[in-house]
Amino acid sequence: MMPESQASPACPDCVETPRVSVDRRQFVQTVAATTVATGLLSVPGASLLTAAPPATASKPAAKVDRQAEMLIQELFGTLTADQKKEVLPFDHGSNNGKATPTRMRMYNRAIGKTIEEVYTKPQTELIERILKAISSGEQGMHYLTRGGTFDNSGSLEGCGVTLFGDPTNNGKYAWVFAGHHLTVRCDGDSQADVAFGGPIYYGHSPNGYSDKNVFLPQTKAVLSVFDALDEGQRKLATVTGSPGEQEASIRFRPQGQPRPGIALASLKADQRKHVEDVMRTVLAPYRQTDVDEVMEIIRTTGGMDAIHLAFYRDKTSTDDKPWHFWRLEGPGIVWNFRVLPHVHTFVQVARKSI
Repeated sequence: MMPESQASPACPDCVETPRVSVDRRQFVQTVAATTVATGLLSVPGASLLTAAPPATASKPAAKVDRQAEMLIQELFGTLTADQKKEVLPFDHGSNNGKATPTRMRMYNRAIGKTIEEVYTKPQTELIERILKAISSGEQGMHYLTRGGTFDNSGSLEGCGVTLFGDPTNNGKYAWVFAGHHLTVRCDGDSQADVAFGGPIYYGHSPNGYSDKNVFLPQTKAVLSVFDALDEGQRKLATVTGSPGEQEASIRFRPQGQPRPGIALASLKADQRKHVEDVMRTVLAPYRQTDVDEVMEIIRTTGGMDAIHLAFYRDKTSTDDKPWHFWRLEGPGIVWNFRVLPHVHTFVQVARKSI
């Protein structure tokens, strides 16, 4: 269980979107923080539920989509001298490794200035192309933009894009897109052994069980797993309380510490198919390159068999809205999804925790 202070974090942008004041020396960390194409499981003989054997763990990856990375280089090349003053060092905020770098944190609004305050119209069009390039296309953009609304940010221009480092000459960099209920990034693999370039955050203001919430398919997919469990399995999968939110909620547990919920290794074959549907659904918004990295990390940190699935109940739970949170947690992944009162999702997929 996470500390009480993490269990019910404030979410000011769920009501309004006040501006965050940020300069190059000092960032104010915001209080709220942040999935495959349908062909995820189409590789012949591939199994999500099996750890990769050592001989295959280092196999060369399929052709990698670098369109987003090339567009980021193009965007960087268009920056004026004044705009480059907004670019931050790659390890900004890390305090010499003692703190989470600014680029790796999760935000609920623009980091500092909004897109419309920093970028020209042609640059804004480039930013939109970059966002689409890290998504799975139109379907992915539907999720990332929350049906084109960008939630309470109101528009693409009302969100923010912050650049860290230098994407030219093979330099380390990160492109971080942040808005209401969204933090996503692209870093050209500057951060080793981390999917998505770091933790992601996503959410949507409508009730998590409402058909107005764009992430309802994710909740429906995971509910199908619970429906497929027998009574004994349901008891194992059900947890009372809250796993918390924000960065603390997605840190990996020390080796040997038990994880809440039911182990996927204990599921029957037909139940596992429901879990594979969950993985397809939560990864659906993202480009195949990032999905492949997610699955590689999962396979090389124990496979899906090492993951637990937990359903959290609290006093707000009802028969038609049974779960406050659902959570996938393993050695290399935490997918922490808050359903009520509206969706907040915090995700980390990596070989080493932030």
